[in-house]
Amino acid sequence: MTLRSVFLAIGASVPALSLAHGADVPVMQQVDPADYVRVCDVYGAGFLFIPGTQTCFSFGGYLRFDTIVAGSPARNLEGDDYEASTSVRTRLNFDIREETEWGTLRAYARLQNTNLSGTGNTVAMDQGFVQLGGLLAGYRDSLWSSDIGGIEDGLLTDTDLVVGDFNTNQVSYTFAGGGFSATLGLEDDSTGDIVPDIHAKLVYSGAWGGAYLSAVYDETFNQEDAARAIGFDPFLYQGLEYYPLFLPNLPTRLQDGSHDAFALKGGVLFKNVIAPDSSLKIEGHYAFDPTVYASIAGLATTSTFAANNPTVLNPEPGSVPIFLEYAVGAGYAQKVGQVGFAVSGQFGRTFDTGFFGTLPDGRFGTLTSRGDYYALVGNLGYQITSKMASLLEVSYRNVDFDRVGQVDQTSGFLRLQRDF
Repeated sequence: MTLRSVFLAIGASVPALSLAHGADVPVMQQVDPADYVRVCDVYGAGFLFIPGTQTCFSFGGYLRFDTIVAGSPARNLEGDDYEASTSVRTRLNFDIREETEWGTLRAYARLQNTNLSGTGNTVAMDQGFVQLGGLLAGYRDSLWSSDIGGIEDGLLTDTDLVVGDFNTNQVSYTFAGGGFSATLGLEDDSTGDIVPDIHAKLVYSGAWGGAYLSAVYDETFNQEDAARAIGFDPFLYQGLEYYPLFLPNLPTRLQDGSHDAFALKGGVLFKNVIAPDSSLKIEGHYAFDPTVYASIAGLATTSTFAANNPTVLNPEPGSVPIFLEYAVGAGYAQKVGQVGFAVSGQFGRTFDTGFFGTLPDGRFGTLTSRGDYYALVGNLGYQITSKMASLLEVSYRNVDFDRVGQVDQTSGFLRLQRDF
């Protein structure tokens, strides 16, 4: 047999062998389609389903750069004597939700880091709480400062002059329906005793805006805890350079043996009443006794403005808090295309405040005085792209104590912020 005949015989036998063993050929199993991430539109834009579950998540935040200028509290606050610094803040928001037989189950965490003039780089949990239906437990804005929103909502402003603006551990329950909601909450006052601060709030929200009424009972344990709870410790302010006259002591009514307090606050918000894309907010409060919920940041350093995160136990050194018996304020914000502007103002009267140090007549001693307080804030913002904006803010604060004298401060910042 020739070599050619062998190849022809092999070629003829291959199809036959294939047919004979066709039943033994392995069959590839069909691969299931990949479980791609899907959009979850139940909770609004930005939510996605976690693959393989009915749980939705959202991730976002921003990175901002501020250049801050303020009249130096170490010297005369006005004139040409100013200090400046820069600040970079990063914020990350994590929001996870799903539906249960008890209502929406939610976990929220907000991480934040502020780097001032190139120093400090510590990430901290700025907020963190869990919700199930109307029940909320965790760390977030006090119920006293979270209401129907401010003139900053949806616009390009930053400061809305809120009294008692700080975060704290809390638990609350909200009953909601038909645009109305009622909330009852307990907040940890950091005094270590068994009695918490008690909050109650009524809110109405509608297409035109909303209105709210809040009440708070602030309980403290003793004089030392009272000092810590209202966020003021004279030993934090070493020397009188942080205050151009002399150092204010605790509001005197806290020193008479009565350490609890009660306060009321209310406000109304109008949307698109004066013009489209506008907000007008009016609010005020009255405190029957000195309380952290009636305090507002006063004269400050640029580091205090950069931190912008007041707490009950650790106010930023250099910011002397002001305790207002009552205050009324209003703000207006307007957006026109990519440009937004806002103006707001506030007037109030301080509690009787004790002072010690070098008195206006040159003697060293103590005295008690009340004062008028007012603040003005102006903002101008430009939305550069849908996710990047600039903001210019200028603010002015003035405190005029009857027997002490007047101090004031002008401050401001220029900001670039990229949202994601």
